Amino acid sequence: MRRVITTMTLLGLPSVLSAQEQAGDVIASGSDTAWIMTASALVLMMTLPGLGLFYGGLVRAKNFLSVLLQIGAVASIASVLWVAIGYTLAFGEVTNGFLGGLNAIMLAPEGLGAVRDGTAISESTFALFQMTFAVITPALMIGAWPDRARFGWVVGFCALWGLVVYAPVAHWVWGGGWLAQRGVLDFAGGIVVHTTAGISALVIAIMLGRRAGFPGPAMLPHAPSLTMAGAALLWVGWFGFNGGSALAASDGATSAIINTHLGAAVASLVWLTVEKFALGKPTSVGWATGAIAGLATVTPAAGFINPAGAMLLGVLAAVVCYYAIQLVKQRFKVDDSLDVFAVHGVGGMLGSIMLGALLSADLGGSGYADGMSMGSQFAEQALGVAVVALFSGVVTYILAKLVGLVFPMRVSNDEEREGLDITSHGERAWEFD
Repeated sequence: MRRVITTMTLLGLPSVLSAQEQAGDVIASGSDTAWIMTASALVLMMTLPGLGLFYGGLVRAKNFLSVLLQIGAVASIASVLWVAIGYTLAFGEVTNGFLGGLNAIMLAPEGLGAVRDGTAISESTFALFQMTFAVITPALMIGAWPDRARFGWVVGFCALWGLVVYAPVAHWVWGGGWLAQRGVLDFAGGIVVHTTAGISALVIAIMLGRRAGFPGPAMLPHAPSLTMAGAALLWVGWFGFNGGSALAASDGATSAIINTHLGAAVASLVWLTVEKFALGKPTSVGWATGAIAGLATVTPAAGFINPAGAMLLGVLAAVVCYYAIQLVKQRFKVDDSLDVFAVHGVGGMLGSIMLGALLSADLGGSGYADGMSMGSQFAEQALGVAVVALFSGVVTYILAKLVGLVFPMRVSNDEEREGLDITSHGERAWEFD
């Protein structure tokens, strides 16, 4: 609830009282509900098929279907668990500030029609929208382990990860938990989504070990055209991701969408420029990766800053994330296959910390809450990022080990060599005969 109230206050949206008064207004509540339902569909599109095509095009042909199936299976199990228990852990009654109360198990059917505090939408509409975030966040991690992670382990790990990593962090920041009470801000997921997934992906990539042949000759994407298509779907879907986080069909939502678009546009152009100087040629995969880096970086700030701030974040996203990829893979030899940490993790953390400065009204931001200054907001943002990163990393390591006792994490060398499409699923994405 704090996320809703803070967002409304900073964006100049209707007060909690006026929102509640509008709840009985069929036109007002209907328009907000229609927008959040649309935004929910857009965010689900980001996962199915956007993320699937984006990741699938980047892997080798023999592993294309395995990536799509992992994303699909994770989306399915995450949805079921969110309704059963995840939602109440994240957005149930605030008690100790660490986990939500159990008042909304199975979405507590008797309360679904009630208007959620601080909004003009029902509790069920809010739960639906938040479910799509709970779906895409574990799916993002799949880009860290293509070619070598065992399907059973992936599904089991991601299912539990959503309950023991994602849901608690969502409560801390968006559900009125202890970080929200300190004033930590995250408009649409720089901390809750991208920091948790990015750090966890890095830990798993290290635990799984490198693919056969890494480091060595580049393992080239088998279908950059699919990656371009996936990036385009992600870009458009991100309008629901960030615009929907205003929780109203309002100017605040429009502002968030404009900033989202500009962050991606600038980052993709700067990434192409960096590639031109570093590699001699701009690439389609570079454009797609740059756009996603810009989107991840602007996400925590989208509703709190002006277009100039969004464009600045786009520039920083391209430069910082580009060189983060080089550092992770070339310097430290970590095989984060599709750069989940360097793009999503680094981008999300960068945007979350930079929000401490860009929130300033003098820089065109929506301004600081009472009692907060640039220095204190910056410190709280850094604290939020650091605590969530540490929590995500430690719990991910423990959870991966525990699930590995039931399902081995990695496939055999022979299975990896032949490709997971055939060895794990008995199918081929493409028949070239």
